[in-house]
Amino acid sequence: MTMADHWERQALGWAAWTRGPLPDAYVDYAPRFFTLLPPPSGRVLELGCGEGRVCRDLNARGYRVTGVDVAPTMVRLAREADPEGDYRLADAAALPFVDAEFDLVVAYNSLMDVDDLEGAIREAARVLAPGGRFAICVTHPLADAGVFASDGADAPFIITGSYLGRRHFDGPPIQRNGATVQFCGWAYPLETYATALSQAGMLLDALLEPAVREAAVARDPAESRWQRIPAFLFLRAIKTSG
Repeated sequence: MTMADHWERQALGWAAWTRGPLPDAYVDYAPRFFTLLPPPSGRVLELGCGEGRVCRDLNARGYRVTGVDVAPTMVRLAREADPEGDYRLADAAALPFVDAEFDLVVAYNSLMDVDDLEGAIREAARVLAPGGRFAICVTHPLADAGVFASDGADAPFIITGSYLGRRHFDGPPIQRNGATVQFCGWAYPLETYATALSQAGMLLDALLEPAVREAAVARDPAESRWQRIPAFLFLRAIKTSG
């Protein structure tokens, strides 16, 4: 099954997951991710917009965003939630835009869900204007490589396989807000992201490994494990070539 097929099947559950009353990690991490973005100016593209919450949040902050996703139901849900928004069905590795059309490209927790990572990064670089930024959030490659032995704050983190190389992950179904979502996709070492950005003519100029905040630990003490191991990785690159 392709990632497009997987997320098309997960679309309704994902919308319920994100829009229900119980918060997920997005509420703690997205505001910090947004600090990596330049001030609103020019056009913005979000790769893998899903049901649209990142686009909605960016539009509310003054950005002019076009969202693309490869899953038709995701695009439909995004349009229904935001009729004034610009949402299009498109593959991140084959974007329907001309060269240098955007000043900022955002990929928030979507590059793990494409089957052609290098192709998606090349396309992001192609549609970026020279000097434009590419802001990325992914699940941290270290977190993808292992598991905690338990929910305890001091539980050891165990890597039984390899951190290196391209690895497929296939998580168990998880319930939230009355919905069940199964996360699966691809995990890569940090070197793979850095190399793909460099080969696409982009220079990495920011890298953050944010720890979970105390507010999340107050909601769920098991979250304190993620104050020792980063759950997410933030990257920002600048397009250096024309």
